[in-house]
Amino acid sequence: MLNRVKSFLKSEDGPTATEYAVMLALIIVVCIATVTTIGTKANTQFGKVDTALT
Repeated sequence: MLNRVKSFLKSEDGPTATEYAVMLALIIVVCIATVTTIGTKANTQFGKVDTALT
């Protein structure tokens, strides 16, 4: 078991997995921010249409 941990820490897979996890987290944050912004703008436009129709 200890040998497996040592080989994992020495291998390049650990840092690569960490880099991918950080990139994935950044992509998720950007996607959430984009969807939130688009949703807010769409809600504003639907509100304007609703006001115009009533």
